[in-house]
Amino acid sequence: MYSIVVRAHAMIAHSLPGEFFGRAQNLHGATFVIDAEFETEALDPHNVVIDIGLATEVLNGAAARINYRNLDEHEALGGAITTAEFLARYLHDEIRAELGSRFRGRLAVTLHESHLASARYRGALS
Repeated sequence: MYSIVVRAHAMIAHSLPGEFFGRAQNLHGATFVIDAEFETEALDPHNVVIDIGLATEVLNGAAARINYRNLDEHEALGGAITTAEFLARYLHDEIRAELGSRFRGRLAVTLHESHLASARYRGALS
């Protein structure tokens, strides 16, 4: 299996309602480092997994849709509880939609909340 990883970041505000989330119930900020790992069984005719420029452009576009936003008010998120796990899936789906048929393989999106914790969603793009 081959893979490449590109990185972006997003600074967001949100709250996580319910006592389950403790102090995170209140509106707070977070800065996520976002990794997008593209995986394929074989290299394409150019001997790459995906063009790194394209991968970076698409990841940056997806990250820009949440960057500097209060996710509690983000119309595309529909009032969802915006945990890191949820956002990893959201970004995965945004990247998948943007790439369309330009990439066949798997994508893992990892949101690093800190150097101690991260959440990942992995799925096929084809």
